[in-house]
Amino acid sequence: MGEIVLIRHGETEWSKTHRHTSYTDLPLTGQGEQDAKALAQALAGRRFVAVLASPRQRALRTAELAGLTVTAVDDDLAEWNYGEYEGVTTEEIRRSRPGWTVWTGGGPGGESPEQVGARLDRVIERVLPLLEQGDVAIVGHGHALRVLGARWIGLPPSAGALLRLDTATLSALGFEREQHVIDRWNNPVT
Repeated sequence: MGEIVLIRHGETEWSKTHRHTSYTDLPLTGQGEQDAKALAQALAGRRFVAVLASPRQRALRTAELAGLTVTAVDDDLAEWNYGEYEGVTTEEIRRSRPGWTVWTGGGPGGESPEQVGARLDRVIERVLPLLEQGDVAIVGHGHALRVLGARWIGLPPSAGALLRLDTATLSALGFEREQHVIDRWNNPVT
């Protein structure tokens, strides 16, 4: 059975300043491009039966710079839709909503944790048969990939809060016998 290799996109101006970024289609910073290129070395020699990516340019550019050929662009891999909190930091949101987290509150006009979880459950369903043929790479975003990790091991979407995920990192989801497990998480390549 193969592994799912999760690749979070490189740095953008908004990820650098901790702004919630879902549908705003930002490019990578110079550092983000450099870090994405470093992913290529970490992935060198690895063969993937499929490479799935979010439709956002930051994910697609990261895949390209990492030397991956995207075989499918999947809307279900888009970042959590933060609604009215797009471009806003947690600190700014908490001025009017003390204690708020995306994991419990979502964003007004955006997605709930359960809606994000349902999208990523569909991704898992599509990827599982591919793992019989080998490894699959998924290039996406911080919160969405954290939800995917939580759902892979049978936890609710909100448990993604426990899985920190930095930009331009590699994580791997696999199996111990038939049990879904996290093999590696949030591994930097630089």
